[in-house]
Amino acid sequence: MNSGSIAFIIICAALVFLMTPALAFFYGGLERRKNVINTMLMAVIPLGIASILWVVIGYSLSFSGDGTWIGNLSHVFFDGVSSSNNTLHGLEIPDGLFGGFQMMFSIITVAILTGSVVGRMRFTPLVIFMAFWLVIVYYPLAHMVWGGGFLAKIHSIDFAGGNVVHISSGVSALVLALVLGRRRDYARLEYRPHNIPFVLLGAGLLWFGWFGFNAGSALAANGLAVHALMTTNTAAAAAMLSWVLVEKITIGKPTLVGASTGLVVGLVAITPGAGFVSLWSSILIGALVSPISYYFISVIKHKFGYDDALDAFGAHGVGGIFGGIVTGIFTVPSLALEKGYAGLVYGSGKLLLAQLEAILFTIVFSAIATFIIIKAISLFMAIRVSDREEAIGLDDSEHDETAYPTFMGLDS
Repeated sequence: MNSGSIAFIIICAALVFLMTPALAFFYGGLERRKNVINTMLMAVIPLGIASILWVVIGYSLSFSGDGTWIGNLSHVFFDGVSSSNNTLHGLEIPDGLFGGFQMMFSIITVAILTGSVVGRMRFTPLVIFMAFWLVIVYYPLAHMVWGGGFLAKIHSIDFAGGNVVHISSGVSALVLALVLGRRRDYARLEYRPHNIPFVLLGAGLLWFGWFGFNAGSALAANGLAVHALMTTNTAAAAAMLSWVLVEKITIGKPTLVGASTGLVVGLVAITPGAGFVSLWSSILIGALVSPISYYFISVIKHKFGYDDALDAFGAHGVGGIFGGIVTGIFTVPSLALEKGYAGLVYGSGKLLLAQLEAILFTIVFSAIATFIIIKAISLFMAIRVSDREEAIGLDDSEHDETAYPTFMGLDS
């Protein structure tokens, strides 16, 4: 046991917890006034749902047993998980602290996918979807990657959640958007963020919390945590500057929303490899992910006509896929988990092939499971609000609550 590492991971867990309210501000600022309460509540309700489910079965299904696809129920309600000993995972922090830190990841993951369905999905079916999605998608993926399951056995690596967090939530968000269909005035009216300062506030707090997200994934106060902190900050900075440059070239003017979005996709892209890639390569990773994500958000989405309202797929799905691939390219031999599985630039293609296999599996698994869950829920209740309720706004129709009481009209 190491008291310094215990204190460090407690702080990191608190930082990761902060990311969910931060995401609520980020998403809430991007959405229109009549839907801001609904949007923010959808993002923060996982603080309740995911926390309870994690204690009851989530930790056990994710980190118990040696199954290929999912864990077992030997630690339900944290039974046998000590708050003072470290007998389960071979770490220098208590098993209970490891479980608490990992719980925060499940919370932010399910919050991310809500960004694709704002403005048109009923709140109750979304809450039900979240619970089933955590059990059917998140916990198995966490076990397969970090619990010694299938994706670990094929030698793929994921330092802090490229597959488990970002690809799974991004792809699931896209499937939800496709099943729900477009918003009523999509492609007819221009959607504008109602509160850009909220967007920056959320993005800034996400950047701050991401230090706990990535550096904390070293699971000790050591040099690997320092390295992950530096690659995380560097990639975010490079991506923010890259996005601003892309906007300057394409539309002639940089925007604050663009800078905020750019730093977020940089954080997403570095997450799979934060503890594996070199500091110099983190600059490339951040600089390259922004034009790719920008292209998906500004061109591909409109070309194919899907309504990913707040670009959960464009930022997290695309950024996570890109991050997983470049991890297979730039992983440093001295930081690789296995000998012979370094990045492509260091002479081996085995890790890159494993990364591609893991990414493809995560995409297919998340997409199919999400489709089945949401279609099953739709058999028992309406998953989308009525046209009139959508026109009025979900703050009023779903919650009878108003963020701005003096605002009396509809957003255009």
